[in-house]
Parts: sequence; C-alpha cells; structure tokens
Amino acid sequence: MIDILNLDKSFSGQKILSGITLNIAEGEKVLFLGHNGAGKTTLIRCLLGEYRPNRGKVTVNGHPVIGERVAALRQIAFVPQLPPPIRFTLNELFEYAAKIGHCSIDKIKENSLYFGLDAEAHKHKAFYKLSGGMKQKILISIAFSRNADVMIFDEPTANLDAVGRDCFRKLIGAPEMRGKTIVFISHRLEELSSIVTRVVELDLGEVVRDERV
Repeated sequence: MIDILNLDKSFSGQKILSGITLNIAEGEKVLFLGHNGAGKTTLIRCLLGEYRPNRGKVTVNGHPVIGERVAALRQIAFVPQLPPPIRFTLNELFEYAAKIGHCSIDKIKENSLYFGLDAEAHKHKAFYKLSGGMKQKILISIAFSRNADVMIFDEPTANLDAVGRDCFRKLIGAPEMRGKTIVFISHRLEELSSIVTRVVELDLGEVVRDERV
C-alpha cells in the first residue's frame, strides 16, 4: 500500500529524516509518535509529495509520489495539523471538495452536524475566518465524506473539544473503517489505543520503535 524506502530529507544542510524504510500494509492503523522536531510531519509531507526527498522514494499503490503524484494521491484523504488559510466560503469549499474528491456535499454537511457544527448556518462565511475548532471539524468532515482508501491525520483532535474528540473516535472506529489504511500523528496515544494496530516512534529523524499492538 505505502512503501517508504531509504528516505533522507535535509533542510539547509540539517538532516531531518535519515534512512527511513517502512511498509504500511492495506488496512493497517499506524500511529507515528515522537517529540517535536522528531521528523513526523516532514515524513508525512514527503509521503504526500509536498517535499522532494534528498534520497530514497515513497510509493503508494505502486505509484511514486514524485513523478506520479496525482495517481499516488488519488485515494488519500489528508487532514493537516494547521488548517490552511483557505479564502473560499464554506459553500465554495464544499463545492470544490466535492468536485475533486468525488464526494457528496450533503455527506460533508451531515458529517459536520455529527460534530455539532451546522455548516448550512455558516455557508457564506470564509473558511479562514472560522475558529480553529470549526476549521478542524470541517476538514475532518470532508475527509470522512471522501471514502478514501487511505486516510492521514496530523494531530486531528488538537483543536477539538472533548465532545469533538469523542465524535472523532467514534467515526474512526466505525465498522466501515476497518478495511481502510489510516496513518495518525498524535500525542494522544490514549485516545487511539483501541484503534491503532501499529506504533512507529521517530527520534531525530530515525525510527527507534516499530511495534504491532
């Protein structure tokens, strides 16, 4: 499903990732742990083709993310830790997400309501003007509406309240999610302990722990 081979990444001569080799199989639920600066987000950005590695490669379903990025990412839904400053209104964002993600606007709104957010009442507001929690709920709602084979979450509950975190756990633990490949970056191991099947810990850009749980 996801193959990472001998991956190195440096910025201004400082090595952030060093010789990362991992295979994430279909259906695995993998949690990446590590202190700030361990290389977790850099690894995800290499996986998504946002960063070009200095050495090594990443493939998704046999497609290299550098060179065949569209094909590689076609079945990936991603929720970043920091929501981008999107200037679309919610209406415009939902229309755009439905078009490129081949999903239903009604499903996005339904997922938003599950998180206690009435998207219809905010449809003319610009996304970037919403609160951090509202932005996170919208992006998570879009990700779940896509029905993608692979889902990647970078600190998905960081901006959510207790109710929102509970809703996220219930969605991610639903029966229809069992066959999906899910990658988490999170400091909240206790929230995901009943979901993850594998824990990978990074330190100073290297894998120091890789355990199935």
